[in-house]
Amino acid sequence: MLDATLKTQLAAYLERVQRPIELVASLDDSQTAAQMLELLQAIQACRADKITLRLDGTDARRPSFVVQRAGETARLRFAGLPLGHEFTSLVLALLWTGGHPPKVEQDVIDAIVALDQDLDFEVYMSLTCHNCPDVVQALSLMAILNPRIRTTVIEGGAFPAEVESRQVMAVPMVFQAGEIFGSGRMMLEEIVAKLDVGAAAREAGKLATKDAFDVLIVGGGPAGAAAAVYAARKGIRTGIATERMGGQVNDTMAIENYISVLETDGPKFAAALEQQVRHYGVEIMSQLQATKLVPAATPGGLVEVQFANGGSLKSRTVILSTGARWRNVNVPGEDAYRGAGVNYCPHCDGPLYKGKRVAVIGGGNSGVEAAIDLAGIVEHVTLLEFADRLKADAVLVSKLQSLPNVTIHVSAQTTEITGDGKKVDGIRFKDRTSGAEHHVALAGVFVQIGLLPNTDFLKGTTELSRFGEIEIDAHGRTNVPGVFAAGDCTTVPFKQIVISAGAGATAALSAFDHLIRTSAPVESAASPVAVAVAA
Repeated sequence: MLDATLKTQLAAYLERVQRPIELVASLDDSQTAAQMLELLQAIQACRADKITLRLDGTDARRPSFVVQRAGETARLRFAGLPLGHEFTSLVLALLWTGGHPPKVEQDVIDAIVALDQDLDFEVYMSLTCHNCPDVVQALSLMAILNPRIRTTVIEGGAFPAEVESRQVMAVPMVFQAGEIFGSGRMMLEEIVAKLDVGAAAREAGKLATKDAFDVLIVGGGPAGAAAAVYAARKGIRTGIATERMGGQVNDTMAIENYISVLETDGPKFAAALEQQVRHYGVEIMSQLQATKLVPAATPGGLVEVQFANGGSLKSRTVILSTGARWRNVNVPGEDAYRGAGVNYCPHCDGPLYKGKRVAVIGGGNSGVEAAIDLAGIVEHVTLLEFADRLKADAVLVSKLQSLPNVTIHVSAQTTEITGDGKKVDGIRFKDRTSGAEHHVALAGVFVQIGLLPNTDFLKGTTELSRFGEIEIDAHGRTNVPGVFAAGDCTTVPFKQIVISAGAGATAALSAFDHLIRTSAPVESAASPVAVAVAA
């Protein structure tokens, strides 16, 4: 189950366990149960002095096991094998249960402990989902910290009948007391805020106590992180306001073209961005979403950014790096069946369609890569491309065309995603050449047609292109004095991580140049640097 290298690494991590832990397994005669027993025995062997393994569990969902402090009641259960992307979630659960402190802000921990209600979470995940660990780890920590919270982590592949009966067609999918609580990536702070109705007002109050920044960056992706590093190194008061650190990078599976980094994945890259920003002594606050930009009333005055929680921040300069989001196909059925057969992440949700028929909308690199990945899992893939040819790289197109279980339609206009009222059952498209209309029966649709810039809150304030991108010049300047922009939300050509990072650095240097040319003094290099991360 675990090779020698992994066992050595695991043993090193488990040295941090301070309190006795019990692993209580509820097994059956399945192959998964045999693998689970082998995994639990390996864990127990790493710290026999602190970890006890029991095989007398009585849970009806088998195979499963509980991670609990010795003498306490079960609050955290893993059903199925937490391997793949979730192995880290298991290790963290062991460390936290064993008394190792989580890397979470104290005010968030306090908010979790203060939740005064009984909560019973079930989170469905897949081992290939890179969005799932954030949700699994958040709900696991909540169960460990608060005795009124229970969390069950369910590997969907081990319980296909249950997944089918509960209509789980996208992961992560979270139920609370049997009702859908949420789906898709959710950060710990977001979950706590959803449960704690007073959280938004408290966060808005905290913003009101902050002094004006010299540079306020709205967005924490590669562009925002690079801008923060370059601004902080100038010794000026810098802030980031972002929905989530890393931005769209978190949803990228493989990164193999960032110079000096041979290969990595999105979540790891996002974590590295945050680590470097923290290196400069930044203060990170989360769950702030920008809703309005208010230009300075007078030349050299303060620009204001307002947020959805009612709070606002002011700054002498602002850098907009709000990134982009998945583009919707905008046809009947897309909204109705989102999460019930309409998906946007083939890596996350593909395994839920094993042996079924699916469609991919989009013939660019993302769409073709998705179709290739899915073809190795599902029974059949239908790819629909609006243009008269596939736009992906030739090597990808060649690979796709070689697959026997893929049908390609070009000049195909998607007109409707159909369903039975509960889940997707097909897709309609029109042949733009002949005018003929077709319906394909299938279980899922993966939308891969590019990105939309997150600039809706800027309409009427900054100049936007016909695609909604912020118009900038070579220095990253917008038409609003003291306001700069960088990354995928702008008119910069070629939406790439490395280009966004470079644009962020350019915007920061331009903002600094703007500051030193204004009459107000710039703070010295000895001044503290604060970075507010908003979501």
